[in-house]
Amino acid sequence: MRLPAGLIGWPLKLLYRLWCASLRYDVSGRDFIKAGAGTPLVFALWHDEIFPVPYLVRHLSLATIVSQHRDGEFVARMLHSLGIKTARGSSNRGGLQAIRETVELMRAEGRAAGIAIDGPTGPRHEPKIGAVLLACAADGVVVPVRVFAERAKVFNSWDKFRLPLPFSRVHVAFYPPYRPHCPDLDEETLRTALGELQTRMNPLPGSSLAGDAGQHGA
Repeated sequence: MRLPAGLIGWPLKLLYRLWCASLRYDVSGRDFIKAGAGTPLVFALWHDEIFPVPYLVRHLSLATIVSQHRDGEFVARMLHSLGIKTARGSSNRGGLQAIRETVELMRAEGRAAGIAIDGPTGPRHEPKIGAVLLACAADGVVVPVRVFAERAKVFNSWDKFRLPLPFSRVHVAFYPPYRPHCPDLDEETLRTALGELQTRMNPLPGSSLAGDAGQHGA
């Protein structure tokens, strides 16, 4: 017998909050967010690095896209508890509708958006077009975000999901926002847009995070 999502959800919400509250955050690039005030922001993340981000940015007004899979219901309920609104869909099912709903939330409520750009099923660290479409449709900018945990449990999943261990230090880097080139989205344009996003998701040369990326397989 499957338990209702609500019955399972509240213990997970509490556990998530306690787990994230135990982490020690080292954040760089906050000024990039402040500089983008008044401009729709689309935070782009890798799927395996996403765990602490909803908690870290819970003070912001956010919207995101969550898979329509049953497990996505647990995730959606947890995000709602943090004040994050969700649209349900993925690249395989309901994706365009979810993007339209997210853009509407950005326009109507002034929300920023966050999206795991290689989700929901990969390939790992190969971006899909969702973040670019959101930024183009909302006339906004993409803000690449990287997360590096000094100590983490790495799962044997398609994304090699990294769960930061309690009380470990977590480096979070917000990289310079950029406005994607948004002409007609033909195949060549999409390929160029994805290539630019891939490059911008890499750690900045010479930064301490670049070393972390190599150490942690990011």
